[in-house]
Amino acid sequence: MKKLLCPSLMCADFSRLKEEVEELDRAGTDIFHIDFMDGSFVPNFGMGLQDFEMVRSSTQKTVDVHLMIQDPSKHVKMFATMGADIIYIHPEADQQASRTLDVIRGMGKKAGIAINPGTSVENILELLPLIDYVMVMTVNPGFAGQKYLEFVNPKIEKLVKLAEDFNFEILVDGAISPEKIQQLNGIGVTGFVLGTSALFGKKDRYDEILNKLRNETVEA
Repeated sequence: MKKLLCPSLMCADFSRLKEEVEELDRAGTDIFHIDFMDGSFVPNFGMGLQDFEMVRSSTQKTVDVHLMIQDPSKHVKMFATMGADIIYIHPEADQQASRTLDVIRGMGKKAGIAINPGTSVENILELLPLIDYVMVMTVNPGFAGQKYLEFVNPKIEKLVKLAEDFNFEILVDGAISPEKIQQLNGIGVTGFVLGTSALFGKKDRYDEILNKLRNETVEA
C-alpha cells in the first residue's frame, strides 16, 4: 500500500527553513505539512503566514495547512488563495463545518478534517461525503514530542472501513514512529505526518530516512 510521507515543518530548523524545504523536496517528500494554531483552540502558536509563503514559493510539491484554530471558516479562503493544496479544519472548532468544507472544495482545493483523540467517528459521519482526507490526531494537538495514544487505534480501524465507501484517504499525526508507520500502513492508513519521532533531529540524511520509511514493509 502506498505511503504519503508528510514532514511537519513545525519540527524543522527555522534558522534555515528554505534550505530544509529544498532538502526535503529533493528527498522525496509527498506533502509539506504546516500547522497553524491560535492559542485558543490549542494552547500554543504555530507557524506564521510568512513561513507559509516561504514554503509555498520553495516547492512545487503539495502543501497542506492544518488549521488548529477557532472558526476556521474565517480563514480558509485566504489560505486557498495563498496556494494551499489541502486545507484541514477541525469540526470541533467550526459550527458550520459542512459549509466550510464546501467552500474549500469550491475553490478547487482538497478538503480535510482533522479530529482530536477524543472525537468519535460517529460525530463526523455526516461530513465524510464532503472530504478528501481524514487526519486522525494520535496525540492531543498543540505540541510536538508527545506519546502516541493507543486508544485511538479502534477509531482508525473504523475509518479504514468507511474510507472504502466514501473514497477518502486517512492520515495520522502525532508521535508517528517508523514502527507506527509500518503497523498503520498495514491496516490501511496511507498518510503519515512526520515529526521528531521519525524524521527530524536524526543523524541520517532526509533522503535516506524517507526511502527507508517508504520501502519498509510490515513483517509477517
